[in-house]
Amino acid sequence: MNRIFISHMTHHASHIMLLGLMVLVLWHPAAFAQGNDDKQATFFMGRVRYSANDGNDCSGVGQDLMKLVSRASTLKIQEERKVKLTDPDLYETPFLFMNGHNDFVFTEAELENLRIYFSHGGFFFASGCCTNPNFPKAWRREFNRLFTNEKVKRIPYDHLIYRSFYNIDRVRCLNEPRDIQLEGLFYQGNLVAVMCEDGLCCAFSANGTCNEGKGISPDDGQKLTLNIAVYALTH
Repeated sequence: MNRIFISHMTHHASHIMLLGLMVLVLWHPAAFAQGNDDKQATFFMGRVRYSANDGNDCSGVGQDLMKLVSRASTLKIQEERKVKLTDPDLYETPFLFMNGHNDFVFTEAELENLRIYFSHGGFFFASGCCTNPNFPKAWRREFNRLFTNEKVKRIPYDHLIYRSFYNIDRVRCLNEPRDIQLEGLFYQGNLVAVMCEDGLCCAFSANGTCNEGKGISPDDGQKLTLNIAVYALTH
């Protein structure tokens, strides 16, 4: 992926807005070209349609994710695109978002397209709906099929993704005595896919009613999600 960083400013205080961030994300320059009068960068997000899932599980979380990024930055939010992993539009969408409740299996064609996608710099963010365990189990299994020598693993708290916007030292689960850590897949040393099993987006979407009292708190959910988006745009 070609990424042009016009300016980049990060803040580590809990309520400081990322006012200085103006990041222009380009996959194919012709596809994402902007006019000279467009003073804001553009954030492109694809909502993944996969297996039998049409991208409508907890359907509002994708829009809420884009609103969250928009409020905290100068990024212009492009309308959410629904894409299949076999669509040509996949390669014109640098940031993919996937969520769901249920088990799923990728086809060989979907796996091959993801390999190409990651080799060209794409980023993939997944959030299980309502802390249902079936989706994260399937996500780990399927993403483990992508690369022979790369497996999904927990991302330690010293990784930059926990510092890309908010300074996050630790996240505690609301209903179990454990820490919540993101999980990720690396490709050639680069973090290319991130998943949270604890209803990360559900925590702050729909006023928390989808995931109330479970997994991660709405405040921590917003912070982690924004960190993931900023990390994807700046790495």
